Amino acid sequence: MRRLLPDTTETTPAEQYTGLRLGDNAPDDRPYVVSNFAETIDGQVTIQGRAGPIGTRTDMEVLHLLRTQVDAVMIGAATMRAECYGRLVPDPNLRGLRERAEGLAHDPLAVIVTRTLDLPWDCGLFSGGWGRVLIAAAGDEEVPDLPTATRVMRFTDRVDLAELLRMLRVERGVRSLLCEGGPHTHGQLVELELIDELFVTLAPKVAGGSGPGLLEGALEQERPLEPVWLCEDGGELYSRYRVVRDG
Repeated sequence: MRRLLPDTTETTPAEQYTGLRLGDNAPDDRPYVVSNFAETIDGQVTIQGRAGPIGTRTDMEVLHLLRTQVDAVMIGAATMRAECYGRLVPDPNLRGLRERAEGLAHDPLAVIVTRTLDLPWDCGLFSGGWGRVLIAAAGDEEVPDLPTATRVMRFTDRVDLAELLRMLRVERGVRSLLCEGGPHTHGQLVELELIDELFVTLAPKVAGGSGPGLLEGALEQERPLEPVWLCEDGGELYSRYRVVRDG
């Protein structure tokens, strides 16, 4: 991997994506929130309904390293159904990195955002018995008995993301959170000005289609970003942007 900005040098994913200390930037009323997506040159974030085919092994390494940097990982229901998540940090060496170098719990808290409780309960995230899951739901369906410790936070009509983040920070001590989508959840976070940074992998391929891209729906106002770094590996571009706040 080569870093192109802010300087030019050889680097590695481990050098770039660890030691970020994201939680140090957390405000008092919510976690510091970053997102991670891979997209094609023509702006698609899924191929045949899944994000996995877009990036390379390096992109997957970056994803797993980013999961070592946060207290919690947020996943939308559609993404959960499409990707059927297993253990968020499957590599025991990376789980050790979370504890040893980052001072975090062995496994990040998984936060699932869903309007209903129509979720793939047989996926490893629920059935493996690892870590903890918090489901933020706008429905009254019951959750089956699961091997993984699972709690439901219920909302009426729709999930209030601002209140969810407040609760995570104040009641659960979550100081840093990684949003992995999908575009609907990501778009809501951006619209509500709850995203602080974006990590974006640009894959050198085109996929076609009419997907929503990084965000679903138009924003009432554009959000300016400032580049933190840009890296390249095998034709893929790895960028980190920070949201510019007023003042």
